[in-house]
Amino acid sequence: MGAVIAPSILSADFARLGAEIKDVEAGGAALIHVDVMDGHFVPNITIGPAVTAAVRKVTALPVDCHLMIEEPDRYIDAFAKAGADMISVHVEVCRHLERTVSAIKDHGVKAGVVLNPATPLESLSEILPEADFVLLMSVNPGFGGQKLIPSVLDKVRRLRATIDRLGLSTRIEIDGGVTKDNLEEVAATGVDMIVAGSAIFGSDDVRGTTQAFVRRLAALAQQGNRV
Repeated sequence: MGAVIAPSILSADFARLGAEIKDVEAGGAALIHVDVMDGHFVPNITIGPAVTAAVRKVTALPVDCHLMIEEPDRYIDAFAKAGADMISVHVEVCRHLERTVSAIKDHGVKAGVVLNPATPLESLSEILPEADFVLLMSVNPGFGGQKLIPSVLDKVRRLRATIDRLGLSTRIEIDGGVTKDNLEEVAATGVDMIVAGSAIFGSDDVRGTTQAFVRRLAALAQQGNRV
């Protein structure tokens, strides 16, 4: 099985949010990525549980909430109640990461841990077996439309090798700067979920662009299976 696409609504037209979510759903997206920013941990303010609940109402796809916020423990309950299927938190802000991951799971939600580009994989050594997925940021978080940091691709490959060596089921997600031009290179790292924001929602044809990404990933997976 190859990688799947997770469109990030950070780059969506919020005046047409419901319609644009339906477009990516029809285009074959596997989940909806919700970027939550607080203006403290990252230099931007975005959305909270109310918008997450609105997203939940218009799609049957899993809702993937990426909490780029300080004190995420205070908001896990609210996002779980809003309908999040996946919640990820940054290792950079969680003092008691195992407790936070356990709290997410206690709500029946998939728990993810996130690393910024400069945060080493070694910080995952103790928590990796407990995490349902790891999100590796391929840009410095805060704004959409940034260019992918190439060194993160090797980071993905090293994490893939570690997960496989340990026999874990932990999935890998990447977020930041993914475009049609680097999609093949990103997919080749062994990542499971690829977040794409401006590349999809910034296009003139949201549904068609999503379909193009999905078809390309399916073709790459078939090629890999034949090798």
